[in-house]
Amino acid sequence: MNLNAQWIVGFVDGEGSFHIGINKNQDMKLGVQVLPGFTVVQDEVDEQVLHALKAYFDCGVVRRNHGTRLAYRVRGHENLIHKIIPFFEKHQLKTRKRVDFAKFRKVVLLMEKKGHLSPDGVVKIRQI
Repeated sequence: MNLNAQWIVGFVDGEGSFHIGINKNQDMKLGVQVLPGFTVVQDEVDEQVLHALKAYFDCGVVRRNHGTRLAYRVRGHENLIHKIIPFFEKHQLKTRKRVDFAKFRKVVLLMEKKGHLSPDGVVKIRQI
């Protein structure tokens, strides 16, 4: 399956999400772990679309989400910084999801500067 950028933008506008998880983790210095992720979920009958996204971005995984739902996920910081964020900077989302992406981008760029490793940085991330 061959995908083009504008099709991906429309698809992600409808079916994608940009998420920042802040999870308790006592193994971390601050007791929390900040986990950014880009996800697209589909029913297993459309699994080929998720694999096509994985091939297009050359990163991420396709895994069972729950029931008959599968998810394409990108969580690796390097892939988010070098592949996902530049794509959506160049090819802007059309819906309110553009706001979600802007917040996501802000947090990931803050993490790039190690902001998530300080108490003030975690507070700032929570505010975003």
